[in-house]
Amino acid sequence: MSAATGTRAAPGNRTGQASGGGRGAIGRRVPALLREAGFRRYWCGQTISMFGDQISSIALPLVAVLTLRASPAQMGLLAALVWLPSLLLGLHAGVLADRFGHWRALMIVADLGRALLLASIPVCYALGMLTVWKLYAVALGTGAFSVLFTVCQPTLFVSLVPGDAYMEGNSLIYGSRALSFTGGPSVGGVLVELLGAPFAVAADALSFLGSAFFLGRIRVSEPRPAGPAPGALTAGARFIKGSPVIRWSLLSASLINFFNFVFFALFVLYATRSLHVRPGLLGMVLGAGAIGGVLGALVTNRLSARFGIGRVCTASCLVFTAPLALVPLAGGPKPVILAMLFAAEFVSGFGVMALDICLGSIFAAVIPDQLKSRVSGAFQAVNYGTRPLGALAGGFLGTVLGLRPTLWIAAIGGLAGFAVLLPSPLPRFRLPSSS
Repeated sequence: MSAATGTRAAPGNRTGQASGGGRGAIGRRVPALLREAGFRRYWCGQTISMFGDQISSIALPLVAVLTLRASPAQMGLLAALVWLPSLLLGLHAGVLADRFGHWRALMIVADLGRALLLASIPVCYALGMLTVWKLYAVALGTGAFSVLFTVCQPTLFVSLVPGDAYMEGNSLIYGSRALSFTGGPSVGGVLVELLGAPFAVAADALSFLGSAFFLGRIRVSEPRPAGPAPGALTAGARFIKGSPVIRWSLLSASLINFFNFVFFALFVLYATRSLHVRPGLLGMVLGAGAIGGVLGALVTNRLSARFGIGRVCTASCLVFTAPLALVPLAGGPKPVILAMLFAAEFVSGFGVMALDICLGSIFAAVIPDQLKSRVSGAFQAVNYGTRPLGALAGGFLGTVLGLRPTLWIAAIGGLAGFAVLLPSPLPRFRLPSSS
């Protein structure tokens, strides 16, 4: 199988030179990419931002549940609005990024916009002006800025990372994500109990400022912007259609995301109201379960080298989705419930981390540099676009059928994302030897 490759940084042309970090015994233990100033600053910014996101991932739903007494339908709508801009703006954001260039600057704008919106939640709460409609507006606005940020990431990543280090770079980034899963929800749950949910959201606002600061310190040679051309809006979609690996990956990821967000829209509500898990304890369980994500980040590179990245990517879809059935299955004494929740999070966290690392590396190798933002935008429009649909479906089904039956539907339905890959070319895919 041939992979379309674009121009990439060669190993000797990395952006940002190591500033003495490679000397001495400690320096030799630091991963090679982290000795490069440009990638190190990018990694630091992403680490801070992802940690804040995980605090907000539990704090924002708890603002709706505990402060505003949201219903299942309202929880579904809230989760949907975060991802609705992906469906509506993904294609256009990709074209904008590739046409304008300056991907790093656009990412800084997105960070500052999200920080401002999230900071408005504790301010409105303190002034007695916080409503569910305000929460909806913040969710929609932060989702729009996230679309812009996400479509710019692939181009900045390949500008900082040489082609032979994509797996290493993605492992470092997603390793930070896994660590944020470990500590973020725990800290978020504690902050909710100590400060209240609205003020806990402020931690995420600060994290976006940290991300913008580190991005602002990066010096990188970015590709030339794409010039005006007929069909620019659909170029990304046409590339996906013509690439079997990307096309089947999109189908699988979209199915998984749809059912995962049916699940996600109701999980916090089910855990707190039906299983009677306190916010602080829920955060600790989610954080402890995410140790599986750390393990996934540590071993995915070696697993891919041994079994092939395509096989590992395919198996990860099963490992990610199957354990979620333990949540609606949970029952009995409180320690048993917590153990089942922990097991679900641990194994699923391993699976999603391996899946993300593999997909990120495959896309970096296969998609030409001059199309990365547009392909990312088109992929995001479909893949992330299923998330609001899943969240709305979760809210509707949770209202009509009840929380537990809906969680069962979500857990079983997610397995379809694994099943569709079995006859596809993805399990046989291997990264080109040059990367």
